[in-house]
Amino acid sequence: MPSSRPLPSDSWDCNFMLPGPPSRNNFGSADLSPSGLLAFASGSSISILDSRSLQLISTIPIPPPTSAGSVASLSPFVTAVKWIPITLRCDLLSTEPGSSHLLLAAADRHGRVALLDFRLRSVVLWIDPDPNPKLGIQDLCWIVSKPDSFVLAAINGPSVLSLYNTTSASCMWKYDASPEYLSCIRRNPFDARHFCVLGLKGLLLSVRVLGQKEDEVVVKELQIQTDCTELLKLERELSAGAASLSPASGLFPLYMVKFTFSPHWRHIIFVTFPRELVVFDLQYETPLFSAALPRGCAKFLDVLADPNNDLLYCAHLDGKLSIWRRKEGEQVHVMCTMEELIPSIGTSVPSPSILAVLVSQSESTIQNVAKLCLDAPHSPSANVDIDSPFEFSDDTLLLSKTHLISISDDGKVWNWLLTAEGAGDLQKDAIKSGMDADVIDVALCGTNTNSMASSADVQALEASKQLEHVNGSRNRPSNSTSSQADMSFKVSLDGQLQILSSTVTMLAVPSPSLTATLARGGNYPAVAVPLVALGTQSGAVDVVDVSANAVTASFSVHNGTVRGLRWLGNSRLVSFSYSQVNEKSGGYINRLVVTCLRSGINRAFRVLQKPERAPIRALRASSSGRYLLILFRDAPVEVWAMTKNPIMLRSLALPFTVLEWTLPTVPRPSQTGPSRQSSLSSKDHKADTTDGVSTPTIASSSDSKDASSEGSQDDTSESFAFALANGALGVFEVHGRRIRDFRPKWPSSSFVSSDGLITAMAYRLPHVVMGDRSGNIRWWDVTTGHSSQFSTHREGIRRIKFSPVVPGDRSRGRIAVLFHDNTFSVFDLDSQDPLANSLLQPQFPGTLVLELDWLPTRTDKNDPLVLCIAGADSSFRLIEVNTSEKKIGYTSQSRAIKERFRPMPLCLPILLPTSHALALRMILQLGVKPSWFNTCSTTIKKRPHLIPGTPASQKDLRSYMIGLPPIGDTVVPEMLLKVLEPYRKEGCILDDERARLYATVVNKGYAARFAFAAAVFGETSEALFWLQLPRALNHLMRKLKRSPQKAPRLAFNSELEDTMLSRITSKGKSTPGTERRDSLSEGQLRLMAFEQEELWETAAERITWHEKLEGEQAIQNRVHELVSVGNLEAAVSLLLSTSPESSYFYANALRAVALSSAVSRSLLELAVKVVAANMVRNDRSLSGTHLLCAVGRYQEACSQLQDAGCWTDAATLAATHLKGSDYARVLQRWADHVHHVEHNIWRALILYVAAGGLQEALAALREAQHPDTAAMFVLACREIYAEIITNLENSDDESGSSTNNVPDNLPGLSPENEDVRAVGEYFGQYQRKLVHLCMDSQPFNE
Repeated sequence: MPSSRPLPSDSWDCNFMLPGPPSRNNFGSADLSPSGLLAFASGSSISILDSRSLQLISTIPIPPPTSAGSVASLSPFVTAVKWIPITLRCDLLSTEPGSSHLLLAAADRHGRVALLDFRLRSVVLWIDPDPNPKLGIQDLCWIVSKPDSFVLAAINGPSVLSLYNTTSASCMWKYDASPEYLSCIRRNPFDARHFCVLGLKGLLLSVRVLGQKEDEVVVKELQIQTDCTELLKLERELSAGAASLSPASGLFPLYMVKFTFSPHWRHIIFVTFPRELVVFDLQYETPLFSAALPRGCAKFLDVLADPNNDLLYCAHLDGKLSIWRRKEGEQVHVMCTMEELIPSIGTSVPSPSILAVLVSQSESTIQNVAKLCLDAPHSPSANVDIDSPFEFSDDTLLLSKTHLISISDDGKVWNWLLTAEGAGDLQKDAIKSGMDADVIDVALCGTNTNSMASSADVQALEASKQLEHVNGSRNRPSNSTSSQADMSFKVSLDGQLQILSSTVTMLAVPSPSLTATLARGGNYPAVAVPLVALGTQSGAVDVVDVSANAVTASFSVHNGTVRGLRWLGNSRLVSFSYSQVNEKSGGYINRLVVTCLRSGINRAFRVLQKPERAPIRALRASSSGRYLLILFRDAPVEVWAMTKNPIMLRSLALPFTVLEWTLPTVPRPSQTGPSRQSSLSSKDHKADTTDGVSTPTIASSSDSKDASSEGSQDDTSESFAFALANGALGVFEVHGRRIRDFRPKWPSSSFVSSDGLITAMAYRLPHVVMGDRSGNIRWWDVTTGHSSQFSTHREGIRRIKFSPVVPGDRSRGRIAVLFHDNTFSVFDLDSQDPLANSLLQPQFPGTLVLELDWLPTRTDKNDPLVLCIAGADSSFRLIEVNTSEKKIGYTSQSRAIKERFRPMPLCLPILLPTSHALALRMILQLGVKPSWFNTCSTTIKKRPHLIPGTPASQKDLRSYMIGLPPIGDTVVPEMLLKVLEPYRKEGCILDDERARLYATVVNKGYAARFAFAAAVFGETSEALFWLQLPRALNHLMRKLKRSPQKAPRLAFNSELEDTMLSRITSKGKSTPGTERRDSLSEGQLRLMAFEQEELWETAAERITWHEKLEGEQAIQNRVHELVSVGNLEAAVSLLLSTSPESSYFYANALRAVALSSAVSRSLLELAVKVVAANMVRNDRSLSGTHLLCAVGRYQEACSQLQDAGCWTDAATLAATHLKGSDYARVLQRWADHVHHVEHNIWRALILYVAAGGLQEALAALREAQHPDTAAMFVLACREIYAEIITNLENSDDESGSSTNNVPDNLPGLSPENEDVRAVGEYFGQYQRKLVHLCMDSQPFNE
């Protein structure tokens, strides 16, 4: 049953968790939001990253499923993640601000679907299908059924497609596609109600969701023919049984079938089978192009479409990336180059695998803003950023750039920059032909500057290859053919993030004593640093900086599993691994390595020439790091002095079961001086963040006894406690090369029990604590001989760890105990009843605990106790333990461990509290001076943090605004700037690159600023709307001025009479001449096309893709396309080529005669009108519209096309034949459909404006509860209109004409209009509500 329940145990703080590496069990699940948030699955958790700076923001573990029994189950693998396609909500006056734009859908192998609130870091809704059987989720996709209603599509198991209602958390529709294996789901970028599902055998489901009911889902089955030989072989190899219920990626992990919608062409999808690329037309229901992979190329992993260019990026299983470019005028793609996404230098053997590749949508949107806002004729070349990290010589030209994110199974996230370059002499040709002239101006200003974040850690790997020459011989001339042939692509590494590299096997924390000196020499005592070392299964040692929650270093130390790991002081690590020579002889090769964290050098010691009889069992290093005990399996223990060249002191041939060195003692007053300062790997880290002292020890009941026991021990001597196989206990002291008996005061004989072998021990003067395999805990005071014991009633004890103690602590006997069943508990031995006052955690939520230890950086008694946990899911977590006077417990508050440190500010405005994010959005829209931003490019002293010249509190912050807003309250901007001041001081509003771009955009007018603000918050459609608004108003002004419009016409070079007869019995072929489109219609902006030339040229180019298609239905569609663009001669030729045996012969002949007729116009009009109506009524065909076109009734033909749902075709026909108000009526009806049916308000707005329906556009914004956007729309329209009027007056003065017929104000937007006044009042209310919400919200602090 569906359920809505919170995350169990809210006390677990996920801020301090590092995930393990992702694997193929996660099905490559990753999603990149338009605002730049990267979510990917690793194990049973989800990691959230900033895709620009590659900083880990948070890790959210998925709770385990609840079971009827008392024992909780483990969390399954997360297999799908998807961000909800909601932008920042602006309806503050009707609802309270929420974080619905930060919802993330996640699914796992048990078939559970959860909605996670990223800001709350918890599950807000569970969607649980029938648990029997547990059908794992293959993929997820959000579908928009209504403007504010979302449906979640999911592939359950191998072949079930389900639609979930996210309001009721119930399944509303199911479809079983067996025996097909469904692979992936994608939403149509042109229609949010429509999505497609692809199967491994080529089954393609086209689904349209029209509402929230089962009967409102329309599905169509299509088939893409492909070679399934390999898949059938894999099916035969599958064992029958439970495995058949697994999703496709679980059954066939290396057989990938993926697809993506074209972001530029409606109805086009790109499909990759393992060895084939297919371009499929959903309208024609047929493939347009297919290409087999060349020999030597690995199988396809995924296919991605470039948002701005006609390029395809195909990832391969071997970690390579192939780039495919579309030939001009065709849907034919040619492989240009092959690049590596896994550098061959510095990688392990075997090489890691790429699991997922994503394209950054946010970067492409920002490029569009830069491209269109910086190509104005008055823009001087000085606007180009001279600090760009890219240096281009005179003979190269940057044409475009794209950011790719790749994720590999060794725990690395890669940020790649793909640049397309051309020869320098192409610049003149490009300007002459109108090809991407705006790209030339913006090529340098938009380059990435994140290199400062990664240059210290990552060396950019650059490899460029020249593109293969594309055949330029074509029937139609193309201005760009020669230019594209000289293009080349370069792929460079722009950043990298390392999380845990492999399954964690060992955990070690530094707890150096005061006798441990710094590695650089001197008498200053070493201190505990906020570093934790993790040994992994791959042989690497990862060092985690807990103050930054990041892997600060990773050392490849061993070839096999790291089986033991210990700190030597605070700057060296010792680890071991072993390998068996062969099973017969049983010999082992033990490998011991000392790793220096400062130099990164691995130095092996105790290197033997021959294999040994016994493998190493464990390592025990003293607190000072001077001594090391090496425990063997059935061999004597060796004692080593860990000098620069380690020396073996002696061996101890006693049957030890456990050995533990004493922990550091409590510092004396003379030792607590200023010398106790931390030396971190990061120089910029504040001292108080790492001001950790050495971990003091447990004390006896009397402080005087403490002092005496500590004073009696030599500072240079260290002791270790041990237990023997017969249950005997002892303490040895090591002083120099001598090892002597410590002579402790022995406990009573009854203390030693024969029924339980001691399996764990902890030693801190004067207490020795032991645990046995029966679950008993005993402790013994070596100075007084006092002892005690109690039973935990658990199975067996594997680890015991003393908690850090500082002066003033109430208790010095807290221990963490790890049991053999991988659960743990915390006990206070100083309490009267340790078992009653303990915190028993039966299981860490969702995972088993492999290792644990206390973080030793505690300096004050008020600091929390922090446990380090290494989970079986390869995660590393920090858990705060609340030590109240009454009882130990896990804290319910998310308290920061010291201070969160980041190497650079996290510039993600979408993460701010909703009210603060809306405040920043308004400030960016109204215009703020670039000096307000706290970035390197806007300050004199290049510092990434607190900048000099912070405005004083008494200074009027409104001076930072470029001007007082002409609408709303003029005091509001100052109040919003005060609210945003904490973020400005931290430099976490905009990064350096975007601040520079804003500096060039801020004076380009309202529309440019609005587009920039929308792009920063990931609102791609809104950004494109603002970019197209000036062109739409220009289009409207041309209509208002009644200037003659010239409809585009096709050029023909053939004589009709000769070709008509020759094509009656042969397949006709039209060759319309195509011209290079203006660069504005390229890329994402094609989604917002509205001008007649754009619509007509797009339709004309699509005709050429279908010329070679055969079949009666394809001919009908081709005739329809030819009639739409006005090519009646070619349509008649194609109709007359129909075979007499065809069932379409008489209908085609009738249409051919009607189209070629030019006599009896009045009678023909009447007859055709009746026939057309009957045709549409009877068979719902489009033939009637063709007859209407034959007699010039284009307006009625467009209406019939729109009634039939052919909205794009109707617009194309109108663009070809209609003008003025007739064309506007078609656009307006199209806008109504896009707004109310397709739920794309931004595309509808641009159509409303182009049709002259400014009041309708304003009403749509008010209906959508966008008070700020409605006010900004009025401002932008007025500004653009004023600029147009000025340009018209200037042109009229030169030509001597008059502009008297142009109205003073835009129709519907005059200041006296009631709706416009209402918008102003509504905006004022919105501002006041926003200010109150901002004042009530606390600044965002991760």
